[in-house]
Amino acid sequence: MAKRPPSPSSSGTLIKRARSNSPDGQTQQLVISSSNNERGIVRSIKRTSSLEAPIVSLSGAHSAEILSCRFDPSGQNIAACSADRSLSFWKTYPPNVNYGLLQSIHKAPILDFQWSLLHPLIYTVSADHTLLMSDVTTGERVRKIRAHRGIINTLDRTIAGGAGVELIATGSDDGTVRIWEGGDEGKKDCVAAFEVGCPVTAVCWSADGASVYVGALDNEIHVYDLRKQAQVSTLGGHTDTPTSLSLSPNGSYLLSPSFSSQVIIHDIRPFSPSPTRIHRVLTGAPAGFENTLLKGAWSRDDGGKRVAVGGADRMVCIWDVESGKLQYKLPGHKGTVTAVDFHPKEPIILTGSKDATMLLGEIEPSVAV
Repeated sequence: MAKRPPSPSSSGTLIKRARSNSPDGQTQQLVISSSNNERGIVRSIKRTSSLEAPIVSLSGAHSAEILSCRFDPSGQNIAACSADRSLSFWKTYPPNVNYGLLQSIHKAPILDFQWSLLHPLIYTVSADHTLLMSDVTTGERVRKIRAHRGIINTLDRTIAGGAGVELIATGSDDGTVRIWEGGDEGKKDCVAAFEVGCPVTAVCWSADGASVYVGALDNEIHVYDLRKQAQVSTLGGHTDTPTSLSLSPNGSYLLSPSFSSQVIIHDIRPFSPSPTRIHRVLTGAPAGFENTLLKGAWSRDDGGKRVAVGGADRMVCIWDVESGKLQYKLPGHKGTVTAVDFHPKEPIILTGSKDATMLLGEIEPSVAV
């Protein structure tokens, strides 16, 4: 019996990717050639960043879920913390090497971290109730503080106005938020402490460092004034626990995903036109049933025109803030996307997942209005 010849439409294709020799180096050619020696099709794709490829996978450093990942303030480096008690360091640009790994620096999963704004330090908090400060150049532990009586879920840092001192806020399951002095020579005792009354899941500093926003198990966002040492207001709207808080680059809005799969952008300007202070309600990123503290982020290369949150559907949603429309629904991970961050200078999004990997993705720049 003679074999049926393959039809032209069913023949396989080979796709080769190569950087073009264009002056700006930002155009990539896709060469699509068929297996039956037909003439290939060449398409040029406009690149929008300095990444080696439109999508870059960072894997191999962690053996358990990634709980937080962030660019450093310069955008040249990336760090990620994991349930395997380690903290990894990566180069953003080629060759994207994993140049550092701090293993077992805590006795329990590292739940959150922040790059220092003033010092070559990185701050980490853990389920072992401690706050650690590590030197990013040597990998050595600089300070260890037993900060809370319960699991520490979150932290944020700011520079105190005029004083040139870095302050760290930590939130814990023990129902308190505590303020610490950063740096390697800070005091061992906390600068201030606020009793929220229920487990704290998220903290975020105001732009001037005078107030702390606190998300808690009571579905409220509490606002504490550092000078008055007291709560001054609350932000409502959530029907379930906020999972993270993120301040817009201009300091006017607050992003808060929640366990209800609803993402709210709060207007925190002194005189808000909305009596509820709710600027946008965004949907599309399911929180799932695992009660994971999903971390959202604002775009920074365009001044905060977009926000992003990962979900239990293994996707990342990116919305336009002004219109509230969903711009991207990005696949690629094999587990819940736990954390996202935007590059400070280029249209690049970083995502971390329960599959123990990170992805760097290139997106289109925001259209100028």
